[in-house]
Amino acid sequence: MSRTTACIATVVLFTALAAPALAQVTPVPQQAAEPAPPRTPATAEVRAAYERADALSRSVFWTQEAEITPLDPVAGVKASQALRELGRHDQAADIAQRVLLVQPGNYDAMLELGRAHIARGQAFYGILALERARDMKPDDWHPWSLLGTAYEQVRRTDDARASWAQALALSPENPDVLTNMAVSAMTRGDNASAEPLLRRAAAQPGASLKVRLNLALALGLNGKMGEAEQILRRDLPPDQADSNLAWLNARNAAGSQQAAARTWTSLQGS
Repeated sequence: MSRTTACIATVVLFTALAAPALAQVTPVPQQAAEPAPPRTPATAEVRAAYERADALSRSVFWTQEAEITPLDPVAGVKASQALRELGRHDQAADIAQRVLLVQPGNYDAMLELGRAHIARGQAFYGILALERARDMKPDDWHPWSLLGTAYEQVRRTDDARASWAQALALSPENPDVLTNMAVSAMTRGDNASAEPLLRRAAAQPGASLKVRLNLALALGLNGKMGEAEQILRRDLPPDQADSNLAWLNARNAAGSQQAAARTWTSLQGS
């Protein structure tokens, strides 16, 4: 063997010795990941506890419940309500509509769909559901009151008045109905007509904070800032009362009462 041939053989030998013995490595089998356990709906006790929670907590909880069991109409209606309270009106309408696809006769979903469309300023799309709810339970004031607000939003003034009249016939001096009527008047710039309606509403035992704040709005826009301040100081923390009073003073100074009524946070329908 020549010297050159010996060198080549040596290189080949060392190359072979240095190469890893891939063929001799036994691969370690990968264990398949265990599937996550299926989620189950919350118990009745947990659901009842969340009924007392704030709107954000309720929206998260009930949305998850609706995802776990898409055919659960209770979860869908509750999620829609909580989302509407948070101002997420489009999502609220979507969820209520999904409930009605599963249960076309779900009365609560009809009302929530109507509320959501009213709140998003598109009441026209909720009228059919509200009319179906009215026909299903004509002795319940809720659909009549909501229809009054919806009709007013689409400029069916006579129908709105008739619906509110029927709601008050079924539930006399109901603060929510009176407030819906008053807010509608303020939206038209008729603050003088709104004030007596809101005074009646605020005088009822079941009047809410929103009712009293709307009364403060009407009083302030009618130049009765002293009465408005009394209500705001009683119902709101000092900084919020100061902010709302400054807001009212600015609107009055600008003489833009109608625009103020349209932008004040008011009852969207009950």
